[in-house]
Amino acid sequence: MSLSVPHSSPWVAGADAYPEGWVVVLWHTATEEVRRRTVPDVSALLALDESPSVLGLDMIVGLPDRAAPGGRQCDRAARQLLVHKRGTSVFSPPAHPVLGAGTYDEAQRRNRASGPEAPGLSKQTYYLLPRLRAVARHLTPDRQAWIREVHPELSFYAMNDDTPLAESKHAPAGQEGRLDLLSRHGFSDLAEGGDAHADGAVGIDDVLDAHAACWSARRLYQGTAERCPPVDADAPRNARGLRMEIWR
Repeated sequence: MSLSVPHSSPWVAGADAYPEGWVVVLWHTATEEVRRRTVPDVSALLALDESPSVLGLDMIVGLPDRAAPGGRQCDRAARQLLVHKRGTSVFSPPAHPVLGAGTYDEAQRRNRASGPEAPGLSKQTYYLLPRLRAVARHLTPDRQAWIREVHPELSFYAMNDDTPLAESKHAPAGQEGRLDLLSRHGFSDLAEGGDAHADGAVGIDDVLDAHAACWSARRLYQGTAERCPPVDADAPRNARGLRMEIWR
């Protein structure tokens, strides 16, 4: 599947949310230079000086109009690849109407009212609503040409010869395994560890996930990325015209 993007920049980027904003990793497709920084919000992501041709975003891009058990088609497909150990990292997104909720109880009601089989909402998902609102406010079908939803565990799955990682990214062994994969897939300076890039509110897990998102953005640029649902199938779209898909 070819990628049509509005930019001609040689840079690609990956971004992962952390409590104070976004961790961004940029990779130059010609020189393989790596740049890292944090930005405060989605507006700053859209205004990166490098104007990346592809931005892999570790956040839901296409919210469903109606919530369903197990989430979107792409969420269910991702869990099948990651199986039980890593599949729990793929959460079911809320329905779009939930973005207007001001309390957890209202969010629950809106999610359940969105469809005949719509479930309630976890507290973890509720706490993501500010991020989801910000992304939904800025994302359009045109911008989805270069801003793609990714999931770090799917990225690591692809790096690891289509095998889910056994250890969590929060465990020392899981962090070491992810650092090793990243160092062998274009981020050689991480071979000595990622702690140097974790600072204050930015945790090592944020550093790992942003690099994984950047790796998938690089694959999108090169035309080698894979997708849930598969690239030979049409991705469903929500009422705002956004494709509901996850790239790796």
